[in-house]
Amino acid sequence: MDDQTTDTDVLTAAAQHATAALGGFGAMGHLSASASRGLHLIASSGLPRAVTRNWEDIRITDSVAPARAFRTGEFAFASTANRPERNPSDPPHPSPAADVSARSAMAAVPLSGPDGPLGVLSVLLPVTDALSAEERTFLGEVARWAAERLRLAPPTPDTVSRTLLGTPPERAPGQGPGETSTEFEFEFDVQANEVVLDERLLDAIGIERETFDGRLSTFDDYVHPDDLPWVVGDVEQALRTRGRADSEYRVRRSDGTYAWVRFRGRAVSHRGSEPTRLVGTMSYTTETHAALESVGRALAHMSDGFLSVDRDGRIGFVNVAAERLFGRPRDLVGRSLWGVYVVRKVPLLEERSRRAVATGVPDGFEVPWPDTDRWYHLRLVPLADGLTLYITDVTERRLREAERAAAERAAAERAAFTTRLTRALAEATTTRDVTAAVAESVLPPLHATGLVILALGNERLDLVGSVGYPPALLDRLHGMPVVAATPLGEVLRTRAPKFIESPEDLVAGHPGPVDCPITEGKQAWAFLPLIVSGREIGVVVVSFDRPRHLTGDERSLLTVFGGQLAHTLERARQYDVATTRARDLQNALLPRALPSLPAITAAARYLPAGHGADIGGDWYDIIPLSGDRVALVIGDVMGHGMPEAATMGRLRTAVRTLSDLELPPDDVLTRLDDIVGELGEESFVTCLYGVYDPTTQILTYANAGHLPPVVAHRDGTASLLTFDPDPPLGIAAPPFGVHDVSLPDGSFVVLYTDGLVETPGLNIDKGLRHLTETVAAALADRDGPAREPDELCDAVTAALLPEHRRTTDDTALLVARTCSLSPGDIATWALPEDPTAAGQARHHVHEQFRIWHLGEELEMATELIVSELVGNVIRHATGPIQLRLLRSRTLICEVTDGSLTTPHIRHAHATDEGGRGLQLVAAMAQRWGTRYTLTGKCIWTEQALDA
Repeated sequence: MDDQTTDTDVLTAAAQHATAALGGFGAMGHLSASASRGLHLIASSGLPRAVTRNWEDIRITDSVAPARAFRTGEFAFASTANRPERNPSDPPHPSPAADVSARSAMAAVPLSGPDGPLGVLSVLLPVTDALSAEERTFLGEVARWAAERLRLAPPTPDTVSRTLLGTPPERAPGQGPGETSTEFEFEFDVQANEVVLDERLLDAIGIERETFDGRLSTFDDYVHPDDLPWVVGDVEQALRTRGRADSEYRVRRSDGTYAWVRFRGRAVSHRGSEPTRLVGTMSYTTETHAALESVGRALAHMSDGFLSVDRDGRIGFVNVAAERLFGRPRDLVGRSLWGVYVVRKVPLLEERSRRAVATGVPDGFEVPWPDTDRWYHLRLVPLADGLTLYITDVTERRLREAERAAAERAAAERAAFTTRLTRALAEATTTRDVTAAVAESVLPPLHATGLVILALGNERLDLVGSVGYPPALLDRLHGMPVVAATPLGEVLRTRAPKFIESPEDLVAGHPGPVDCPITEGKQAWAFLPLIVSGREIGVVVVSFDRPRHLTGDERSLLTVFGGQLAHTLERARQYDVATTRARDLQNALLPRALPSLPAITAAARYLPAGHGADIGGDWYDIIPLSGDRVALVIGDVMGHGMPEAATMGRLRTAVRTLSDLELPPDDVLTRLDDIVGELGEESFVTCLYGVYDPTTQILTYANAGHLPPVVAHRDGTASLLTFDPDPPLGIAAPPFGVHDVSLPDGSFVVLYTDGLVETPGLNIDKGLRHLTETVAAALADRDGPAREPDELCDAVTAALLPEHRRTTDDTALLVARTCSLSPGDIATWALPEDPTAAGQARHHVHEQFRIWHLGEELEMATELIVSELVGNVIRHATGPIQLRLLRSRTLICEVTDGSLTTPHIRHAHATDEGGRGLQLVAAMAQRWGTRYTLTGKCIWTEQALDA
């Protein structure tokens, strides 16, 4: 039974089933036309027309079994199927011989509906005994089955909204069948059992005029059995309420086919009596219904669900697809859509449907269907007389879209993974950077917990980087030989990745003892060979803490990753080699260690740029001078690279050479400017050269374009020495200015290059202020560790060059703390310009040695040195003459005069009386030399103090 099955089909099927199962002569199905008209025969099975004609209409008050079953709503049985009472106008009954019902028993059961009996199912039986309990139960089940499928309404296509078809055109009166419809007058007289109508209507319908006798009962015979109950009901209701009737139903033509008509009438009474007549018009509507049926069939069997409702929300049509979602048409047609259980569970359906009807604007949306895993698209189309609802199953489309979205998402994730990894590897410069990039980009997406990168060399594997492995295990990996029977040896031999999903797979693939420390502590592994230019350079291993099945996409990504990593690792290793060589060269050009000097305690830092293998031109130096003086040097050759480093090396060597000549700071810079000038017009160098004298506590310096020093005192105050610097070497115009700064005992002087105070995001003015504040703050904390130069270097670099801030320039930092010579360790005497000066000098030495408690042997050597130096001055130079002894780590003896003549050691011949004095001085002293002063020169010697 489908949605187009009529009530006649349902009752015929029920009658056939009951007849066959109970062994009856036949069966009949009646439906109630109205309370006054009684029961009307709708369908029969196995009975001739001569029998069924007697049972076409049964009064409700009759005593026959069908009437009793309808009245009581229960099973009724008659041992003799007496014929029902007949109206006077009915034709006479056939003879008993022709009526099998007269010789049969009859069993009847009601067709029950929600509001009472709808009709009766009756069976004519060849026995006079009542049915057994089982047979009665069976007959009741058949009746219940039929009652559930009764539509009690015209066929479904008739409920399709006429708005879908438009308005049919008019046609002239009297046009025949197949032509456009018009209206004809009619009159029903129920009491007189008469029908008065325009005979042209009979022509239009297709009923031969001579077959119609004008009786109402005859006209009822023309009405389709399924429609008769409703037609009679509408007429009786109009008469009862003195109202109007408006029905559309099917009428049988003379050829046995059916035509559609529509009648509109009103009840008419005579002088206030009860109405018995209905007067109105009737029109031929077959063409409209043909179109409706065509549309209805299309709608009924289309794959999408479809239902229509009127403006009040009552359901008028439900097709097969919608029936599966909402329920059977019998349970739905005529009901309010909003009262249907499943509709109440569809989010926003009622609200949006009412809005579509109110606004006249179509709407559509997708919802999950209640109590299922399906999704549907609901299309709401408002019409003039209501609303149509189209329901399309979009589950498969959504699944395809979800699959496509998942595939696109997976592709996007793969692309993002590849892009992220490619960017990370492109930015990685060192092997440490490569390890960090892989750990950050590869391990989290795969939920991996371990990473080992091994480089191949001389049939051994060297550890490049790792994550997630204990140090003890890594020590075993470093320098491990390549063993063919291990996964590492296998991937290097085959050059193909190997994926092991569990320890069981590892044992299955390598059943013998496997000496492969990398498999310890993990549960799954991906071994990827690293191949560059056709040669194996190593293996990377990604490992997991639990068994892990890698999908095809994941394996493809890891294979691609292995290829990218191989080239990146090769580049990074070359970079590491180049960087190491550059750093070694840089370190070779800088002081290996700062000298330990009595006048200065110093510390230094050299910080290369954040990345790049080029070496820079920044340098610093501390050079011991005579008289415990110290030269402090810092410089910066502009640019990076080997030429700049070579220039820095030449200048540092030149500075040390010029310092040995004891030249003053401005003369040193003048000589350096000449050297830089010879390098070319594009060479520029900044340099600061200063000399600290512990006897005077004064720093004398010259500055060629370099940043000003920071000077800090023991009380924690710090300031920049803001003397205007001269231009850099290479573009300077000597002479250079000389500046004197008093540095009491314990003072700090901080020299630095621009990389310390000028970084991305920090301009040089802020950097200088930050440096000064950092030095002051570090020294102000008397309990802090920064009271020593080394700790102050750490504090400065930590504050101005934190690890997260990359620099684009090298940085040199030199911190020196002064230590002045005590006045008690300084002895100075003026000597006369005559031969007695030597004797006085020896006397002064003798007396001072007694005060300092120095040894006799040292005293004798010192007296001899002093005699020779003073004698040379008397003999070869001019005054004034001065002798000064300094007790420091060594004993320093200085003789000054007013001459610029520099003494030189001569190789005296055996016959020469003189020329051996300076040889004697050189033999007795550790070091000796000459330096120029503002008024002449100073000859000095150093001797070791007694232990």
